[in-house]
Amino acid sequence: MLFEKIKIGDLELKNRIVMPAMCQYSSDGTGVVKSWHLSHYQTRAVGGTGLIVIEATAVDPDGRISKNDLGIWEDKQIEGLKKLVDLVHEGGSKIAIQLAHAGRKSKATDEPIAPSAIRYSENYSKPREMTKSEIKEIVAKFSMAARRSEMAGFDGIEIHAAHGYLINEFLSPLTNKREDEYGGSIENRTKFLSEIVDGIRENWHKPLWVRVSASDYARGGNDVEDTVEVLKILGKRIDGVNVSGGGVVHEQQIKVYPGYMLENAKKIRSQTHLTTIGGGLINSYELAEFAINSHCDLVFVGRQLLRDPYWPLKCAKEAGIDLEWPFQYERAKIY
Repeated sequence: MLFEKIKIGDLELKNRIVMPAMCQYSSDGTGVVKSWHLSHYQTRAVGGTGLIVIEATAVDPDGRISKNDLGIWEDKQIEGLKKLVDLVHEGGSKIAIQLAHAGRKSKATDEPIAPSAIRYSENYSKPREMTKSEIKEIVAKFSMAARRSEMAGFDGIEIHAAHGYLINEFLSPLTNKREDEYGGSIENRTKFLSEIVDGIRENWHKPLWVRVSASDYARGGNDVEDTVEVLKILGKRIDGVNVSGGGVVHEQQIKVYPGYMLENAKKIRSQTHLTTIGGGLINSYELAEFAINSHCDLVFVGRQLLRDPYWPLKCAKEAGIDLEWPFQYERAKIY
């Protein structure tokens, strides 16, 4: 099943292997695509990955995780992103962009913003609580980023609502202590994300999905059942979900092992019926096939694709599947 076609919305993928967003910290402070990004992502496309999600791309310069992150907050960044999209398409893969704002975990500004003025750790600046007008401004920036994503030619958008960044900070009761309509109940804590989805949909009609931290892995935080409720609120406005976990607080307790996030993916898929991307240290063909057959619709493979960009081609050969290789590499397929 790993090499069967599948759709997210109306986007057809040649297989079910997803390269998740992984920051490269390789821009030059302007947020534009550099040569590293072009070679890095195109190589994974040539290597047979079905869907590539590029790294967290900031909708605001102060929303970068670092000053070397990619950005999509202004039109002059479109040209490089379009070149990247074209190279990945030439390599045979589909490509999505992860739209993001780092919130209180931004090290690109001395005055980060957050739903509440709670510091992530002593190594981070104390954030300023966002006003309602600032919330509306960030929603609008996600919407404009979607317009630029369309102009660059991306096949899909993934909203980064995981790993303790701004949207995740609104979702979690550990970081959202607001007393207005953006805090308190899970419906209120989802309001920011819901408005972002609506704002993106004003400028984007291709597949849209959300990356979530299914569990905060901390006492008093969200767990998978809470995340299911968030996704049910979003409903049919999204086409899928990428299930990750953790990152919202420094004191989290996570036991990691190959496939450690798959059970949460299975629960979310069964209760929301969304197209589900699951994973967590997937490092073998057997584990990826197990995941697809029992827990999720697609599998994200991160570190393994950093170690070996041609891992999908090798898996197909191991499975006895006659996958089409780039003609330039066919001599290596046979012997």
